[in-house]
Amino acid sequence: MEDNCLQGFRFFPTEEELVCFYLKHKLQGDREDIDAVIPVVNIYDHCPWDLPRLVGELCRGDDPEEWFFFVDMQENISRGGRPNRLTPEGYWKASGIPTLMYSNNEIIGLRRTMIFYRGRAPTGRKTEWKMIEYKAILGQPPPTATISDVQLRHEFSLCRIYKTARLDRGFDRRPPAPAAIAVPRAAEPPSPHLQTVPEAIAAQPSSSHPQAVPESVEDSSSLQNNFWDDVCVPLWDWEGMDF
Repeated sequence: MEDNCLQGFRFFPTEEELVCFYLKHKLQGDREDIDAVIPVVNIYDHCPWDLPRLVGELCRGDDPEEWFFFVDMQENISRGGRPNRLTPEGYWKASGIPTLMYSNNEIIGLRRTMIFYRGRAPTGRKTEWKMIEYKAILGQPPPTATISDVQLRHEFSLCRIYKTARLDRGFDRRPPAPAAIAVPRAAEPPSPHLQTVPEAIAAQPSSSHPQAVPESVEDSSSLQNNFWDDVCVPLWDWEGMDF
């Protein structure tokens, strides 16, 4: 497994990959190498700042932003199904409400956000540590199903732990696509329609007697229309270009 741990390796999973690949194979038990990437750890036996040293060998590295763990929920189910989120020095508290996760208009799982509080409720002090807990579902409910309609897989959950002060990027942290290169537009000669009626008069030879405006000079509204007609001509003739 160490041969795959290349120098500069970074773990860039999307939420869909976490649920549909890593959590799915962990529940199916058909990939023994999954634990080398995301280990099984009872995170509630540890304070969050002690968890980075317990990450899997393939996602261990210089990434100080987030860490991933599988949590065995069987013990919680044997105690009645309600997870005990107390840690030695604090507790995890849910923030907001759980939300369903979708991929290609299909429900793939459920996500819940939690915040770590130091101390004991109700006087705990909020910290910058956060966690997102992912759970898979049983079967394939219709896209219109609600949270109360879906059945969850409780054998394992996948937890993503991070510090809000350090995680500045979005969860899908794949390198962005290269920006399109802007093609400079060649300078265009000034349009004759930009000359308004007063400017046309001023450009005529001066004389002691005012001259009438030539009949060929259009009024200002007509000139403005002609101006925008010229401006709105497409920049490129796409059909005439070979790609």
